[in-house]
Amino acid sequence: MSDIDPSPALAPIPRDECLRLLATQRFGRLAVVDGDQPVIFPVNYSVEDDHVVIRTAEGSKLDSSKLRRVAFEVDHVDPERREGWSVVVQGIGHEITTALDPLSERLRSLAVDSWAGADRGHWVRIDAHHITGRRLSSSPPA
Repeated sequence: MSDIDPSPALAPIPRDECLRLLATQRFGRLAVVDGDQPVIFPVNYSVEDDHVVIRTAEGSKLDSSKLRRVAFEVDHVDPERREGWSVVVQGIGHEITTALDPLSERLRSLAVDSWAGADRGHWVRIDAHHITGRRLSSSPPA
């Protein structure tokens, strides 16, 4: 009989590792409240430091994220190994489409390629006030 517990282990991910993992992906989910209902949108994104940047068209995604609390989630799953991780960013959304400050100008230079096509001319920055992550592994961490 093995000393290793075969049950999966769920472990928190430190903030610096969460930021590194965010930078490895390009597709995530933006959660906002539209009216009085929570809504989740799939989005392409880029990340720099504590800022997540998305491009969007006019509409409820843009309207519900400007100067409002939002959440952003990215994950990676390996279904065969039953392992994966998830990172959640909570913060405030800011439209930076026409902002002239150096941070906004730098963030608009990041590559954020929309898979959905069409005009995605509005830029939204999420300032990460809180970042959490969890990793599911098939064996407990050493």
